[in-house]
Amino acid sequence: MPSSRSVAWWALVVIGVGSVQGSSRAEYDQTAVKTRLVEAPDGGIQPQAVVDEGGAIHLVFFKGEPGGGDLFYTRLEPGTTQFTRRVRVNSQRGSAIAIGTVRGGQIAIGKGGRIHVAWNGSNSARPKNPLGGVPMLYSRSDAGRSSFEPERNLMRRTAMLDGGGTIAADREGNVYVAWHGLAEDGGATETARRMWVARSTDEGATFTPEAPAFERETGACGCCGTRALVDRRGGLHLLYRAATGGSDRDMYLLSSDDHAGHFRGAMIDRWRTNACPMSTAAMADTDAGLLIAWETRGEVYFRRIGRETSQSPAIAPPGGRGDRKHPAIAGNVRNETILVWTEGTGWQKGGALAWQVFDRNGRPSGAIERLDGGVPVWGLATVVAAPDGGFTIIGAQRPAARDRAQQGG
Repeated sequence: MPSSRSVAWWALVVIGVGSVQGSSRAEYDQTAVKTRLVEAPDGGIQPQAVVDEGGAIHLVFFKGEPGGGDLFYTRLEPGTTQFTRRVRVNSQRGSAIAIGTVRGGQIAIGKGGRIHVAWNGSNSARPKNPLGGVPMLYSRSDAGRSSFEPERNLMRRTAMLDGGGTIAADREGNVYVAWHGLAEDGGATETARRMWVARSTDEGATFTPEAPAFERETGACGCCGTRALVDRRGGLHLLYRAATGGSDRDMYLLSSDDHAGHFRGAMIDRWRTNACPMSTAAMADTDAGLLIAWETRGEVYFRRIGRETSQSPAIAPPGGRGDRKHPAIAGNVRNETILVWTEGTGWQKGGALAWQVFDRNGRPSGAIERLDGGVPVWGLATVVAAPDGGFTIIGAQRPAARDRAQQGG
């Protein structure tokens, strides 16, 4: 079993929140792959990042009271070391939520570089969902990304939003917001839940009423997050956890080649359990195809799915201890993959941040890296690949910042 190495804070690069004491290093070099760790600005948590064609990193993160806080947008331009001025996404203060770790904001880049954000509304969020439960909220930036429109609830036919919703966009002006919920005239159990998609063809100005994504009734695990992505060919992909029969909580990947008109589905991994694991999932698009990551039985896995739907075996980092959650994934121009996850996190409990780089054949490259105490309560990390082949992990916190966040400071 390869050994894991703890990473000292002097080995991190911190962008936008000041320099690290005693360090002039700009990057932490793991084998031949440059991997840098970055804090979310202002002690924020639950960052989600995407990279545009020019290499700029666009970030949304949460800050405030976990039961009702705010989402902020910022970006890191290539060749700079400071995030841009943060912009509040939600127009109504306190309309976002961080409790549970699975319900936070997600971000997508659309036509002309417009930023699109979707998130589960808090109990105090307005507008309310008229059919019951909290709303599925959406907002988009102006053309210059200097402000965001007032948020809108996209749930018209569904109720009882629970696990986190998701968003994806393409260069043609299509925007997709997806979530799992209950139909107005359906049952009230997890087995009656299903994935729904609302689509916009005009860059988010208007959306169609939500429609079921998958004909097969798989159920949906109530407290688990979802993930959407549009690949470079325009294909839409949705990743979610089912709840068939109330106990078969398998991972499903849905894919559409006709702008959400029809989805084909594939079961990615099985997991039989009567308890909701409150899991999240991740996806990334690469030259070689799609990367997907998920959790099963306290382990994190990933697969590579080729352009012709071929799948690699499920790959897990070595040395699992049964407490791995919240995977994030990215692939670089050399077809290397980085898988990032948390260890020891749980309800109102922070933990460690860990990551492993894999070569183009899926073999571990170097040892697992671990930052003990690097994940705050309700925290997770995100990761993106740089044009030069390096990786940037965003979401770790220094001990002082973590302590302030836990104290509400």
